[in-house]
Amino acid sequence: MSISEQIDRSAVEQIVREIVIAHLGGPNGKPNLVVSVSARHVHLTDADVETLYGPGHKLTVAKDLYQDGYFAAEETVMLVGPRKRMLPSVRVLGPTRPASQVELAFTDCISLGLDAPVRESGKLDGTPGCVLVGPKGVVELQKGVIRAQRHVHMGPADAKHYGVKDRDRMSLQVRSSCSTVFEDLLVRVGEKIKLEVHVDTDEGNACDIDRAEKVELMK
Repeated sequence: MSISEQIDRSAVEQIVREIVIAHLGGPNGKPNLVVSVSARHVHLTDADVETLYGPGHKLTVAKDLYQDGYFAAEETVMLVGPRKRMLPSVRVLGPTRPASQVELAFTDCISLGLDAPVRESGKLDGTPGCVLVGPKGVVELQKGVIRAQRHVHMGPADAKHYGVKDRDRMSLQVRSSCSTVFEDLLVRVGEKIKLEVHVDTDEGNACDIDRAEKVELMK
């Protein structure tokens, strides 16, 4: 097997490990809770897609994600940080966005030599940039690299069940070999949104989420 094939397989396996743990509600009507581990990934603008992959290029769906309308793309980019440190094959997620954004775990930032802050998606002012390298071109981001703030997506019915509103904060209790409580989950409420918690790979590994016995959201 070639090195390039190994890199691509690694990238596919790292891409958002969807539905790593599903805690199904019982007869009391408790909502179904899904906790997903988001690996390093990139969101791109239409213009940056064309720069990286060629004029007129559109992202190709490789795998649908848990939330309707979102997907892991076939496309990957090389991420280059300070002192030419790099991650060779980082997955692009779709659809495209108004601003390009790179989401990394803390260990990824250390590897790249970047001091990226913990931010809500889209809050990019004051964040570091990096260089994105594609098969057809290069994009130099002046800002946009973040460590994503852990958060929970939910619809209006779920928000009513938990007694919360958009932009409130909750905690996630994980019972496993490394039981943990993650505090300050940002609540994001929207129509037609499924109940789903997003943590990054460092957080997921720290609590052994793949082998969790139980997960519970708490106000």
